[in-house]
Amino acid sequence: MAGQKTIAVVGATGAQGGGLARAIQEDAGSAFRVRALTRKVGSDKATELARHGAEVVAADLDDVESLKTAFRGAHGAFCVTNFWEHFSPEKERAQAENMARAAKEEGVAHVVWSTLEDTRKWVPLDDDRMPTLLGKYKVPHFDAKGEADGEFTALGVPTTFLLTTFYWDNFIAFGMGPKRGPDGVLAITMPMGDRRLSGIAAEDIGKCAYSIFKRGDEFIGKRVGIAGEHLTGQQMAAALTEALGQEVRYNDVPPEVFRGFGFPGAEDIGNMFQFYRDFSDAFSGTRDVEATRALNPSLQSFRQWLDRNKDRIPLE
Repeated sequence: MAGQKTIAVVGATGAQGGGLARAIQEDAGSAFRVRALTRKVGSDKATELARHGAEVVAADLDDVESLKTAFRGAHGAFCVTNFWEHFSPEKERAQAENMARAAKEEGVAHVVWSTLEDTRKWVPLDDDRMPTLLGKYKVPHFDAKGEADGEFTALGVPTTFLLTTFYWDNFIAFGMGPKRGPDGVLAITMPMGDRRLSGIAAEDIGKCAYSIFKRGDEFIGKRVGIAGEHLTGQQMAAALTEALGQEVRYNDVPPEVFRGFGFPGAEDIGNMFQFYRDFSDAFSGTRDVEATRALNPSLQSFRQWLDRNKDRIPLE
């Protein structure tokens, strides 16, 4: 459509960016068009985006010049990083700085930066309630993003800081789905006690970002927290039991036990859950479900998400 504004979508073949790209493409008569940024322009997902009208552009978050080229002429940019590709908070911070610099130099009018809290504001490095990791972080994949907020602010980039949360898709692709215990009964394991965990469908993050772009200057300079529901481990287990047609228990363990599970990132994720648990009210309080629904009227509850995705959850 003539006159459409371009949104450059980092991670367009991933969870959050993919949700945004599809939201734009599925909106008939949208004022925006998708420029899908990816390192693998020939991948199946990139080809599918192109088939639906996206402009697919090669870009590398480690290469600021490639980002400047990819952002050139774009009205907006959705910026996101993937800590789990490299497990380096320093690399994540550098990638965020590259995106901020490219957006500033190319005059992007609106950036939506997918971020999280810097947990060290709640748990200082000398606070031994939670171990310090990599010498200077409490929850590295949170802290690096929260620290990187300052890169966008310092450069004067017109930015909306989109505070995301645990996404339920982790039960599918991140190894957090139900696992069978010695008695053969499925269980989800999280060190959350009886506290509520804010969660959301990854697809809905993209839809919220799209709404923010559509509403223009209203959210520039603001922090916008989103969530689909705030649920206890017991409530999630009950919903999984109903959806899967077999019992799923909630296995609550201490954070120190979770940190010792030994899989890549176990310490980081153990600290993450402890932060969710110990600061549940503050974390959930910044992520109002009804405000999220105002951005995205099709916002899914956990049960609705399960109805659509239960067959994709691997049962071990």
